[in-house]
Amino acid sequence: MRRLSDHFAAGRLTVTEFDERTGVVAAAVTRGDLAKVFVDLPEPVVAEPVPAAPAMRRPGGARPDVVVPAVGIAVVLAVVLFLATHLWFWFLLIPVIVLARAGRSPNDREHHRRERREYRRRERRQRRGH
Repeated sequence: MRRLSDHFAAGRLTVTEFDERTGVVAAAVTRGDLAKVFVDLPEPVVAEPVPAAPAMRRPGGARPDVVVPAVGIAVVLAVVLFLATHLWFWFLLIPVIVLARAGRSPNDREHHRRERREYRRRERRQRRGH
């Protein structure tokens, strides 16, 4: 029925043809009964599956799956310290920890090492060229 609807929507069938063919499909018992309905219609084009997109990362920040545990730990730590000391400013730890964690990703250290290596290489090339 769905394939017939697609052909009808594409303009390959008139209303009368669509009604007749849906009646045949509704009464069909075997695949052979269905084959007669589609003899003069083109085969459906199967689109290739689209590969899954890589996980989105926030620009300049850590992945959300890294930030969420940091928030949980910050909240628990702030509550425990508040209950132990009765000082409200421990709750300021929550945004501080979140901002500190969100600004870094697990690969930052390696990224900075690569940048330093590349900088040194450029410096050496410049010295040789002068």
